[in-house]
Amino acid sequence: MPETSTHPYTTVIGLEVHVQLATRSKLFCGCSTQFGAEPNTQTCPVCIGMPGTLPVLNRSAFALALKTAIALNCHIPEFTKWDRKQYYYPDLPKGYQISQYDLPMSVDGFLEISDPLEPYAPLRIGIIRAHLEEDAGKSIHDEVAGRADSEIDLNRTGTPLLEIVSEPDLRSPAASRIFLQELKLLLTYLGVSDCNMQEGSLRVDANVNLHLEANGQRVATPIVEIKNMNSFRAVQRALEYEASRQYRVWQETGQQLGQASKQTRGWDEAAGLTRPQRSKEESSDYRYLPDPDLVPITTSPAQVEQIRQSLGELPSALRARLVREGNLSDYDANVLINQGQELVDYYQAVAAKCNDPKTAANWVTQEVLRELKEREMTIAQIPIPAECLADLIHAIQQGQLPGTRAREVFTLMLNDQITAAEAIGKLGIEQVDESDLVALCQELIDANPKIVADVQGGKQQAIGALIGQAKKKNPNVDPGRVRSICLELAMKS
Repeated sequence: MPETSTHPYTTVIGLEVHVQLATRSKLFCGCSTQFGAEPNTQTCPVCIGMPGTLPVLNRSAFALALKTAIALNCHIPEFTKWDRKQYYYPDLPKGYQISQYDLPMSVDGFLEISDPLEPYAPLRIGIIRAHLEEDAGKSIHDEVAGRADSEIDLNRTGTPLLEIVSEPDLRSPAASRIFLQELKLLLTYLGVSDCNMQEGSLRVDANVNLHLEANGQRVATPIVEIKNMNSFRAVQRALEYEASRQYRVWQETGQQLGQASKQTRGWDEAAGLTRPQRSKEESSDYRYLPDPDLVPITTSPAQVEQIRQSLGELPSALRARLVREGNLSDYDANVLINQGQELVDYYQAVAAKCNDPKTAANWVTQEVLRELKEREMTIAQIPIPAECLADLIHAIQQGQLPGTRAREVFTLMLNDQITAAEAIGKLGIEQVDESDLVALCQELIDANPKIVADVQGGKQQAIGALIGQAKKKNPNVDPGRVRSICLELAMKS
């Protein structure tokens, strides 16, 4: 069902997504980015800001960021520089973060998503900028015996981050969740990040306020930034709560945008609410200045075009092609694509050989995915090659295998790692000659006059009893074909 809104306001949302890029070393030094190491074991004088050290750019990080920005339809300036964003925080050992301010590496892009108000209709969400910066460390807070302890792990300090900032084009928490899902899908298809939110590879901050009518004028509430959301579901829940909270506050105070400073609030998942953290700094508070230790980067239009040509088919284009060429539903196409490129490749190989994209999609999205989940394996590990699954579908199409026994054959193929023909033979399934099937149906019609009378009286469901009798006499018969023949013979009796 399409999402509908009965709220007396419009929710206006912009997202800031921090993506940890899949490099083996940090942005400006050679320290490892591997997750899970002992605290403070993946640091060096450069990433912890010792005096006299100099940063050196990780070109792989810039290449991954550039690839992402181009896939997000961003404009790539020929010149970009590095800036120091200065603020004090315990997990920022240098006292500043190397980031990008007025000349970011990319601007003015967009990502198309499916509109929740009109499912599968395209909705374009603008991207203000995508820029590179280094990550900070991690503060760990714990309470022991009534005393609050805080510790710092600097392993994450200096890890390359791509910050993707959307325009405030999102109008509902549901649309925000869809945007994040589509963005994550794109990032994983590009191979630029594993997007593991539990490990901090993808982190989301949301900016939200309300637009509403008051005394015949359109007014806006003060903007709030929400942090500490560790899942897309949490993002949606936090935004839903915050929108209703802001509306309650506005009803009580009438406070509008500009009458209060921007506030940062943290999402409390257990309590299901946002809590105030601090007033939000403005860009002037960070005292940005060009980093004197890093040279600017130039990117030529030829380089941008070369990367653009190397991207291949992105998820949105692939989804459209599967629907158009394979006659799939939007739902089936989404299921396939959301599982990743390997499953899509497997499906396309099955569809190409059996020449039946829809049936291939049904098998892959239902039987194959169910088995992958139950057996905790990937599509690369499944012991049924694409061509063997296509042979199974072909056997059903040719009448060599009753549809009712297809899953039985599929399971045996999995367990014994054999072909469809071998599984059919092992189960003793034989194709029933059409003339023999008609003779069997005529025998059943002659032996069951009451059922014939019921069918002639309009109770076609009565024919089900004859299908059961046919299966007992010959397990290889196709129930659908038995039903069709018996109905035809009964009406002629």
